[in-house]
Amino acid sequence: MCYGKCARCIGHSLVWISVFCIVANILLYFPNGETKYALDDHLSRFVWYFAGIVGGGLLMLLPAFVFIGLEEDGCCGCCGFESYGKRCTMLCSVLAALVGIAGSGYCVIVAALGLAEGPKCSDYQGVWNYTFASTEGQYLLDSSTWSKCYEPKHIVEWNVTLFSILLGLGGTEFILCLTQVINGVLGGICGYCCSHQQRYDC
Repeated sequence: MCYGKCARCIGHSLVWISVFCIVANILLYFPNGETKYALDDHLSRFVWYFAGIVGGGLLMLLPAFVFIGLEEDGCCGCCGFESYGKRCTMLCSVLAALVGIAGSGYCVIVAALGLAEGPKCSDYQGVWNYTFASTEGQYLLDSSTWSKCYEPKHIVEWNVTLFSILLGLGGTEFILCLTQVINGVLGGICGYCCSHQQRYDC
């Protein structure tokens, strides 16, 4: 098994997932494609935590590019010892993976809190508040109560869908980065590639 190839696959996956996180977070600012709710501060407070843009997005690009960059390194080793350079590189990639774990963890936590609290919306009297904040997330299981939010239209579906996407993507990023921690440690201990033929493959 070539640990570098595994790291590069994880890196490429993280790039795409981080892009989807950024897009999902941006969409949260525009319910029904309208900007007025963001301008009037009528969005969920958790939207402003930038969980998908920063945590699951930009912060995730750092480990992703580190993992992808392993492809450019040679297998010549260092200090006169073959494969030592690769071992150091794989162990250093663990640090980048820890940054990714922190970013994805932040994205998961904020998305979960956003789902639990529910959207900020207006009732039929035009009063803006967090209608489902006291339900501790139980409103998610009872869609018949979603009509309590009069404006923006379909804001509950909008928030539930996008926060759920962020939760799922953040969880996937967390698993991938955790996998790279294990992969990096094993690569550092066993060497970048575990055979002469694999060393050429790298």
